[in-house]
Amino acid sequence: QVQLVESGGGLVLAGGSLRLSCAASGITFRIYAMGWYRQAPGKQRELVAAISSGGSTNYAESVKGRFTISRDNAKKTVYLEMNSLKPEDTAVYYCNANLRTDYWGKGTLVTVSS
Repeated sequence: QVQLVESGGGLVLAGGSLRLSCAASGITFRIYAMGWYRQAPGKQRELVAAISSGGSTNYAESVKGRFTISRDNAKKTVYLEMNSLKPEDTAVYYCNANLRTDYWGKGTLVTVSS
């Protein structure tokens, strides 16, 4: 059974930082592309950052220079380091694993207060 479990969300003041983690089980983690998506109230889910099995990364324009995605294949974990957080970053953040099928975590809430 595939499980993606996010952690690290919470309430932070604007300008602050958070580090999200996503622990995977039930998949051969190292061969999967991993990503972080977010969904704000009333909005569609959007890609925040992704990292390929080979370590290539891409980011949404709105988070470039502020967020960093990384992975630890030995720990089967993907991270999202978020700095200089803004109120508009407030959303539920979801972990995604993709090979030929998409798997999703249940999400972790990030709230950025001004």
